[in-house]
Amino acid sequence: MGELTLAVNGIELCVETFGSPADPPILLVGGMSASMDYWEDDFCRALAAGRRFVIRYDHRDTGRSTTWPPGEPGYTGRDMIADIPALLDAFGLDKAHIFGISMGGAMAQCAAVLHPERVETLILDETSPAFDGVPDLPPIGEELADFFAKAATTTVPDPDDHEALVSMLVEDQQAFVPEGFDEARMRAVIERVVRRTPDMRPSFANHQAMSDGEPIEATLADIAAPTLVIHGTRDPLFPIGHAEILARDIPDATLLVLDGVGHEPPPPYTWDMVIPAILDHTRQ
Repeated sequence: MGELTLAVNGIELCVETFGSPADPPILLVGGMSASMDYWEDDFCRALAAGRRFVIRYDHRDTGRSTTWPPGEPGYTGRDMIADIPALLDAFGLDKAHIFGISMGGAMAQCAAVLHPERVETLILDETSPAFDGVPDLPPIGEELADFFAKAATTTVPDPDDHEALVSMLVEDQQAFVPEGFDEARMRAVIERVVRRTPDMRPSFANHQAMSDGEPIEATLADIAAPTLVIHGTRDPLFPIGHAEILARDIPDATLLVLDGVGHEPPPPYTWDMVIPAILDHTRQ
């Protein structure tokens, strides 16, 4: 099925699906500033080939979904979490398997405690505990911290300069993948991101600028959904200790470790391990 624009929560979200609606649904929830394009087509098709109905979507202020002026998001993190059950409503789904990466993984954790009846299982990839009070989380890697400091003083290219935007985003992605970075593959993904996005400026600014919204009083132990944690050993943003804490503190969670993988969606060379693990997990 091609792209659809759905009216949810007073806004419009652009979505795309793979597979049959008769199959168990998996909702893919992307990371900060990320449109649905970072969930690669072949990855979605592989899940669909395993008899899953795969739904990916552009967050607010990404891709072809509703945007706000740069630096002025008209929503909170709590509103973005509310988009998860709203999308299920739009598809007429009572519940789904929720697969979140990075910020999307935090959103998925929150959805699991706010709307437990809507979450069949959780898959948490390259993410960190979403709730306060978790001690001993490993810090960000020094090289990535240096990159962030430098990026804070870097001028964003003109929104009409397609090639400059692509080059900047490729460099950004490389900072999150310390080894084995596939520049050609990532450039192709980002070319699509920039081509599909009318104005990249809200994507750069607004997720970082939004407030959390109403606090969520919960702990990892409050997550009842069966949970699969996937994490790379070379993630410089959330070192592997974040995943170990998730797997330890979420009841009956399991951990799949990807050797050498950074802060990124599972790269193709891991799919022969990741896809079967996801299909097995979502048979529950």
